[in-house]
Amino acid sequence: MVRIGAFLVGLFFAGWLFISFLVGAVAYVSEPPQPTVEHEFHKPVKHVSFSFDGPLGKYDQAQLQRGFQVFKEVCSACHSLKFVAFRDLQALGYNEAEVKAIAKQWAIKTPSIDPATGEASSRDPVPADHFPLPFANNVAAAAANNNAIPPDLSLMTKARHHGSAYVYSLLTGFQAQPAELLKEFPDAKTPEGLHYNPYFPNLNLAMAPPLTADGQVTYGPGQPKPTVDQMAQDVSAFLTWTAEPKLENRRRAGLATLIFLLIATGLAYMSYQNIWADKKKAA
Repeated sequence: MVRIGAFLVGLFFAGWLFISFLVGAVAYVSEPPQPTVEHEFHKPVKHVSFSFDGPLGKYDQAQLQRGFQVFKEVCSACHSLKFVAFRDLQALGYNEAEVKAIAKQWAIKTPSIDPATGEASSRDPVPADHFPLPFANNVAAAAANNNAIPPDLSLMTKARHHGSAYVYSLLTGFQAQPAELLKEFPDAKTPEGLHYNPYFPNLNLAMAPPLTADGQVTYGPGQPKPTVDQMAQDVSAFLTWTAEPKLENRRRAGLATLIFLLIATGLAYMSYQNIWADKKKAA
């Protein structure tokens, strides 16, 4: 009796599920969803090659240093790197003295407490400090950025699909709104204070184009020409490193593990053949 009851209950829910599916299918066919401006004009990320692409890729230290320079001179005024410490920069090839100098000369100071008075104060960062936040809190950040809070960039390339290419595409994707967009969607004009970028999910974002001209950042001798495209690639590589500083170690460990498993599999197979060889002959 219990089995019959359970069968009937299951049949009831299965029936309702089938009816719901039919109703949804009929509605989709009779009244298909209308295209949206985001669906029609949002573009996939651009194709760009980095030295760390692929399972054996490695970071280019010179590129990471250039990317850090772009972040320092262009991005750091609005965006934070709260999960990165100054001493982590030694992995980019800076020595201890250079890291100390970078921290001391950083434009944004580290919040502190005056030990004599107990009042809020600030001091020069030291290598052990994380990069200080550019704004005291989200209210101050929104007030300075048209009510938009600039996101922290420490893990940005891991938080977005095709992260490195996404950052590069976003930085190089600012453009005037296409005439065909306004013709097809006249109500989708980019609002005042926002900027059109087809690589951003909703096409409009509060951030103005940060890289606006070639030579905006001056690279050292022997480095590539600092075009907008080159600077975008360099800072994208740097932000990939901030999100995955142990990328090379992880890949080396994975490769060693794969080799070990292949050897162990071969040894296990040969052991199996040796142990059962006499048994197979006797059979």
